[in-house]
Amino acid sequence: MGIVVFRVDDRLVHGQVVIGWGRPLKIDRIVLVEAEVAASEFEQDLYRMAVPAGIDVEFLAPNDASPRLIQLAADADQRTLVLAGSVDVMVELARACPKVMLALNLGGIHAGPGRREYLRYIYLTDPEIQQLESLAASGVDVSAQDLPTSRPIPLKALRR
Repeated sequence: MGIVVFRVDDRLVHGQVVIGWGRPLKIDRIVLVEAEVAASEFEQDLYRMAVPAGIDVEFLAPNDASPRLIQLAADADQRTLVLAGSVDVMVELARACPKVMLALNLGGIHAGPGRREYLRYIYLTDPEIQQLESLAASGVDVSAQDLPTSRPIPLKALRR
């Protein structure tokens, strides 16, 4: 099946990702793409503790992720969830391997400086909206969805 979802969630690996997305999508692997976590064995150990047995976890720096994501996309035997904590990282991944990311799920992106609320779980800056619109214009299906049982909300509906 390869990569079944690319998700932006600033909480990274937590219960909603592991249980809410992992179980219904029958995820075999979570790939966390975050430079700081990829460089810290301590943080990796913390995130591994949040993942139940039977789900593999990999940690990649954004600059090193493309070859591995291309490989995972072609793996018909494993179902992979790719997770990053920011829009910037996902846009970088989409540009680095454009034929791999067909859709992007916006999950928990919380309030912060310069962010505006679009949904109760989605706060974005104007530059992030522009990046996402550019990604959508390139053919990536960008939508917000907190859980797989919720209705996906297309990016263009967020702008209203």
